[in-house]
Amino acid sequence: MHNTLIKYIPEKAVPLVIYLINEHKINLKIVNQRQTKHGDFRTFPNGQTQITVNNNLNKHQFLLTLVHEIAHHVVHKKFGRVQAHGKEWKMIFQHLMLPFLQPEIYPKEMLPFLANYFKNPKASTDTDPQLSLALRGGKAETGKSFIFEIPFDSIFQFKNTLYKRGNKRRTRYECLNLTNKRVYLFNQNAEVLIIKNSFKHE
Repeated sequence: MHNTLIKYIPEKAVPLVIYLINEHKINLKIVNQRQTKHGDFRTFPNGQTQITVNNNLNKHQFLLTLVHEIAHHVVHKKFGRVQAHGKEWKMIFQHLMLPFLQPEIYPKEMLPFLANYFKNPKASTDTDPQLSLALRGGKAETGKSFIFEIPFDSIFQFKNTLYKRGNKRRTRYECLNLTNKRVYLFNQNAEVLIIKNSFKHE
């Protein structure tokens, strides 16, 4: 277990995670990247449970996602069926994550964003643009750009579909799907492939 985990999470976090996995009898499966989620928790008809986490996450994202899903497991065992990201989950997630919020595990520049997020944790860290950016080290995947970085009216590709970047709404951007002509809202930290740059100013 130690040799597997050390590939995916910060070294100093490994003993704490092994303790949680043993304490709560966690069945962890590391899976290939999924576009729609970083991880999940599921129950089976025979009463067994399973946590999956994407293998493409960096060590800080992986750890946060894993503890997020362990919190779902603990809530399921302790409270049964309750709101997925309700008050029980928020309380357990905050409690489980607290020992990991130290500079030996998370770089000190990330800690203020994590502290702010954990005042009221949401279903996805991607809804907190500052934390999402900090967890990725402030850089998009090689060859890609964040939506907020590309100019207004630029054409980009996302999941094999072309879009044109439009106006910003609070924390998300309106983008026109060039195939079906519908407008979709994109998280400002969505990673996309620029096809044609525009130099228009908003």
